[in-house]
Amino acid sequence: MDFGLEGKVAMIAAASKGIGLAAARALAAEGCKISICARHEDQLEEAASLIGEDTMTYVVNVADKDDLAWWVENTRNDLGEIDILVTNTGGPAAGSVWDVTDEQWQSGVDSTLMNVVRLVRTVQDGMRQSEWGRIVHITSYVAKEPSLLLPISSTLRAGIMALTKVQARELAPYGITVNGVLPGNTLTDRQRHLAEIKAQDEGSSIDEALAAIAASHPMKRMATPEEIGAVVAFLCSQQAAFLSGQSVCVDGCASTGI
Repeated sequence: MDFGLEGKVAMIAAASKGIGLAAARALAAEGCKISICARHEDQLEEAASLIGEDTMTYVVNVADKDDLAWWVENTRNDLGEIDILVTNTGGPAAGSVWDVTDEQWQSGVDSTLMNVVRLVRTVQDGMRQSEWGRIVHITSYVAKEPSLLLPISSTLRAGIMALTKVQARELAPYGITVNGVLPGNTLTDRQRHLAEIKAQDEGSSIDEALAAIAASHPMKRMATPEEIGAVVAFLCSQQAAFLSGQSVCVDGCASTGI
Protein backbone atom coordinates (compact mmCIF):
# COMPACT_ATOMS: atom_id res chain seq x y z
CA MET A 1 0.00 0.00 0.00
CA ASP A 2 1.26 3.47 -0.89
CA PHE A 3 0.85 5.73 2.15
CA GLY A 4 1.16 8.90 0.04
CA LEU A 5 4.13 10.27 1.96
CA GLU A 6 6.69 10.69 -0.82
CA GLY A 7 8.76 13.83 -0.17
CA LYS A 8 7.21 14.62 3.22
CA VAL A 9 9.59 15.94 5.89
CA ALA A 10 9.48 13.79 9.02
CA MET A 11 11.12 14.52 12.38
CA ILE A 12 11.53 11.55 14.71
CA ALA A 13 12.88 12.10 18.22
CA ALA A 14 15.19 9.69 20.07
CA ALA A 15 15.57 7.69 16.88
CA SER A 16 19.11 6.31 17.16
CA LYS A 17 17.79 2.89 18.22
CA GLY A 18 14.74 0.91 19.29
CA ILE A 19 11.23 2.04 18.39
CA GLY A 20 12.32 5.51 17.25
CA LEU A 21 14.75 4.01 14.76
CA ALA A 22 12.11 1.54 13.54
CA ALA A 23 9.63 4.38 13.00
CA ALA A 24 12.22 6.41 11.09
CA ARG A 25 13.04 3.44 8.85
CA ALA A 26 9.36 2.80 8.16
CA LEU A 27 8.78 6.43 7.17
CA ALA A 28 11.94 6.51 5.05
CA ALA A 29 10.65 3.44 3.20
CA GLU A 30 7.54 5.49 2.33
CA GLY A 31 9.69 8.19 0.74
CA CYS A 32 9.91 10.68 3.60
CA LYS A 33 12.88 12.99 4.11
CA ILE A 34 14.10 12.09 7.59
CA SER A 35 15.40 14.21 10.47
CA ILE A 36 16.37 12.32 13.62
CA CYS A 37 17.80 13.37 16.94
CA ALA A 38 19.45 11.64 19.88
CA ARG A 39 22.06 12.48 22.52
CA HIS A 40 25.02 10.57 21.08
CA GLU A 41 26.56 11.41 17.71
CA ASP A 42 28.10 7.98 17.10
CA GLN A 43 24.74 6.25 17.59
CA LEU A 44 23.07 8.78 15.28
CA GLU A 45 25.54 8.09 12.50
CA GLU A 46 25.00 4.35 12.82
CA ALA A 47 21.23 4.86 12.74
CA ALA A 48 21.46 7.08 9.66
CA SER A 49 23.31 4.31 7.82
CA LEU A 50 20.32 2.04 8.46
CA ILE A 51 17.67 4.62 7.55
CA GLY A 52 19.09 6.06 4.34
CA GLU A 53 21.92 8.18 3.02
CA ASP A 54 19.92 11.43 3.00
CA THR A 55 18.98 11.20 6.67
CA MET A 56 19.81 14.34 8.65
CA THR A 57 21.07 13.82 12.20
CA TYR A 58 21.15 16.23 15.14
CA VAL A 59 22.61 15.82 18.62
CA VAL A 60 19.76 16.88 20.91
CA ASN A 61 18.68 16.41 24.51
CA VAL A 62 14.88 16.29 24.30
CA ALA A 63 14.62 17.56 27.89
CA ASP A 64 16.28 20.84 26.84
CA LYS A 65 13.89 23.38 25.30
CA ASP A 66 16.71 25.22 23.52
CA ASP A 67 17.93 21.97 21.96
CA LEU A 68 14.44 21.23 20.69
CA ALA A 69 14.02 24.69 19.16
CA TRP A 70 17.45 24.32 17.51
CA TRP A 71 16.47 20.92 16.07
CA VAL A 72 13.25 22.26 14.55
CA GLU A 73 14.98 25.34 13.10
CA ASN A 74 17.79 23.33 11.54
CA THR A 75 15.41 20.71 10.12
CA ARG A 76 13.45 23.47 8.41
CA ASN A 77 16.66 24.98 7.01
CA ASP A 78 18.05 21.64 5.84
CA LEU A 79 14.94 19.81 4.62
CA GLY A 80 12.01 22.24 4.45
CA GLU A 81 8.81 22.76 6.40
CA ILE A 82 7.92 19.90 8.74
CA ASP A 83 5.02 17.65 7.72
CA ILE A 84 5.38 14.84 10.26
CA LEU A 85 6.46 14.89 13.90
CA VAL A 86 7.03 11.73 15.92
CA THR A 87 7.75 12.48 19.57
CA ASN A 88 9.64 9.86 21.52
CA THR A 89 11.99 9.56 24.48
CA GLY A 90 13.66 7.08 26.75
CA GLY A 91 11.56 6.19 29.78
CA PRO A 92 11.87 8.02 33.10
CA ALA A 93 13.39 6.43 36.21
CA ALA A 94 11.98 3.13 37.42
CA GLY A 95 11.38 2.19 41.05
CA SER A 96 8.81 2.08 43.80
CA VAL A 97 6.55 5.12 44.09
CA TRP A 98 7.94 5.49 47.63
CA ASP A 99 11.56 5.50 46.46
CA VAL A 100 11.67 7.72 43.38
CA THR A 101 12.90 11.19 44.26
CA ASP A 102 11.54 14.66 43.52
CA GLU A 103 14.46 15.14 41.15
CA GLN A 104 13.51 11.97 39.25
CA TRP A 105 9.91 13.13 39.00
CA GLN A 106 11.02 16.52 37.64
CA SER A 107 13.43 14.91 35.20
CA GLY A 108 10.58 12.71 33.98
CA VAL A 109 8.33 15.72 33.45
CA ASP A 110 11.00 17.52 31.43
CA SER A 111 12.03 14.56 29.27
CA THR A 112 8.73 12.69 28.89
CA LEU A 113 6.02 15.36 28.94
CA MET A 114 7.46 18.77 28.16
CA ASN A 115 9.24 17.65 24.99
CA VAL A 116 5.80 16.73 23.61
CA VAL A 117 4.37 20.13 24.60
CA ARG A 118 7.31 22.06 23.19
CA LEU A 119 7.75 20.20 19.91
CA VAL A 120 4.09 20.34 18.94
CA ARG A 121 3.88 24.01 19.89
CA THR A 122 6.89 24.71 17.66
CA VAL A 123 5.89 22.77 14.52
CA GLN A 124 2.15 23.39 14.47
CA ASP A 125 2.27 26.85 12.87
CA GLY A 126 3.88 25.49 9.70
CA MET A 127 1.45 22.59 9.56
CA ARG A 128 -1.50 24.98 9.91
CA GLN A 129 -0.25 27.08 7.02
CA SER A 130 0.10 24.05 4.76
CA GLU A 131 -3.21 22.60 6.05
CA TRP A 132 -1.64 19.18 6.45
CA GLY A 133 0.26 17.45 9.22
CA ARG A 134 0.74 14.24 11.15
CA ILE A 135 1.80 14.12 14.80
CA VAL A 136 2.38 10.83 16.61
CA HIS A 137 3.41 10.48 20.25
CA ILE A 138 5.21 7.24 21.12
CA THR A 139 4.40 6.59 24.77
CA SER A 140 3.63 3.31 26.59
CA TYR A 141 0.78 0.98 27.43
CA VAL A 142 1.39 1.79 31.12
CA ALA A 143 -0.79 4.82 30.38
CA LYS A 144 -3.69 2.36 30.46
CA GLU A 145 -2.15 -0.40 32.57
CA PRO A 146 -0.19 1.38 35.36
CA SER A 147 2.96 -0.37 36.52
CA LEU A 148 4.14 -0.48 40.13
CA LEU A 149 7.71 -0.42 38.80
CA LEU A 150 7.03 2.64 36.62
CA PRO A 151 5.05 5.19 38.67
CA ILE A 152 6.52 8.22 36.90
CA SER A 153 5.99 6.81 33.43
CA SER A 154 2.48 5.57 34.28
CA THR A 155 1.46 9.00 35.53
CA LEU A 156 2.97 11.04 32.72
CA ARG A 157 1.89 8.72 29.91
CA ALA A 158 -1.71 8.89 31.12
CA GLY A 159 -1.43 12.68 31.03
CA ILE A 160 -0.10 12.55 27.47
CA MET A 161 -3.26 10.66 26.46
CA ALA A 162 -5.29 13.68 27.58
CA LEU A 163 -2.86 16.07 25.90
CA THR A 164 -3.18 14.09 22.67
CA LYS A 165 -6.94 14.68 22.71
CA VAL A 166 -6.49 18.41 23.38
CA GLN A 167 -3.93 18.84 20.61
CA ALA A 168 -6.02 16.81 18.18
CA ARG A 169 -9.14 18.91 18.81
CA GLU A 170 -7.21 22.16 18.41
CA LEU A 171 -5.54 21.11 15.16
CA ALA A 172 -8.32 19.11 13.48
CA PRO A 173 -9.70 22.08 11.49
CA TYR A 174 -6.33 22.42 9.73
CA GLY A 175 -6.04 18.88 8.38
CA ILE A 176 -3.60 17.89 11.12
CA THR A 177 -4.00 14.63 13.02
CA VAL A 178 -2.56 13.88 16.45
CA ASN A 179 -2.43 10.33 17.79
CA GLY A 180 -0.53 8.28 20.33
CA VAL A 181 1.04 4.85 20.03
CA LEU A 182 1.23 2.90 23.30
CA PRO A 183 3.69 0.02 22.87
CA GLY A 184 3.57 -2.97 25.15
CA ASN A 185 6.62 -5.06 26.06
CA THR A 186 9.00 -4.58 23.15
CA LEU A 187 12.53 -5.90 22.70
CA THR A 188 14.48 -2.66 23.22
CA ASP A 189 17.26 -1.43 25.50
CA ARG A 190 14.57 -0.04 27.82
CA GLN A 191 12.99 -3.49 28.15
CA ARG A 192 16.37 -5.03 28.88
CA HIS A 193 16.98 -2.41 31.60
CA LEU A 194 13.64 -3.22 33.23
CA ALA A 195 14.43 -6.93 32.96
CA GLU A 196 17.73 -6.25 34.72
CA ILE A 197 15.86 -4.64 37.64
CA LYS A 198 13.45 -7.57 37.73
CA ALA A 199 16.35 -10.05 37.66
CA GLN A 200 18.08 -8.32 40.57
CA ASP A 201 14.88 -8.36 42.62
CA GLU A 202 14.20 -12.02 41.90
CA GLY A 203 17.77 -13.35 41.92
CA SER A 204 17.56 -14.52 38.30
CA SER A 205 19.45 -13.71 35.11
CA ILE A 206 18.40 -11.04 32.62
CA ASP A 207 17.65 -13.72 30.02
CA GLU A 208 15.44 -15.53 32.53
CA ALA A 209 13.64 -12.29 33.36
CA LEU A 210 13.05 -11.55 29.66
CA ALA A 211 11.80 -15.10 29.10
CA ALA A 212 9.40 -14.78 32.04
CA ILE A 213 8.00 -11.51 30.66
CA ALA A 214 7.46 -13.11 27.26
CA ALA A 215 5.88 -16.22 28.79
CA SER A 216 3.40 -14.11 30.78
CA HIS A 217 2.21 -12.33 27.65
CA PRO A 218 -1.01 -13.43 25.90
CA MET A 219 0.97 -13.91 22.68
CA LYS A 220 3.84 -15.60 24.53
CA ARG A 221 6.34 -13.15 23.06
CA MET A 222 7.31 -9.50 23.03
CA ALA A 223 6.86 -7.09 20.14
CA THR A 224 9.65 -6.13 17.79
CA PRO A 225 10.41 -2.42 17.29
CA GLU A 226 9.46 -2.85 13.63
CA GLU A 227 5.91 -3.86 14.58
CA ILE A 228 5.51 -0.59 16.49
CA GLY A 229 7.17 1.43 13.72
CA ALA A 230 4.69 0.07 11.18
CA VAL A 231 1.76 1.44 13.20
CA VAL A 232 3.46 4.83 13.47
CA ALA A 233 3.90 4.93 9.70
CA PHE A 234 0.23 4.09 9.11
CA LEU A 235 -0.92 6.87 11.45
CA CYS A 236 1.15 9.27 9.33
CA SER A 237 -0.41 8.08 6.08
CA GLN A 238 -2.92 9.77 3.80
CA GLN A 239 -5.27 6.85 4.51
CA ALA A 240 -5.37 7.75 8.23
CA ALA A 241 -6.60 11.30 7.58
CA PHE A 242 -9.82 10.83 9.62
CA LEU A 243 -8.12 9.07 12.56
CA SER A 244 -7.17 11.56 15.25
CA GLY A 245 -7.13 12.01 19.01
CA GLN A 246 -6.61 8.29 19.60
CA SER A 247 -4.13 6.47 21.83
CA VAL A 248 -3.57 3.13 20.14
CA CYS A 249 -2.35 0.25 22.31
CA VAL A 250 0.07 -1.92 20.35
CA ASP A 251 0.58 -4.43 23.15
CA GLY A 252 -0.60 -7.76 21.81
CA CYS A 253 -3.66 -7.66 24.12
CA ALA A 254 -1.52 -7.32 27.28
CA SER A 255 -3.58 -4.50 28.78
CA THR A 256 -6.85 -5.55 30.34
CA GLY A 257 -8.71 -2.23 30.52
CA ILE A 258 -11.34 -1.18 28.03
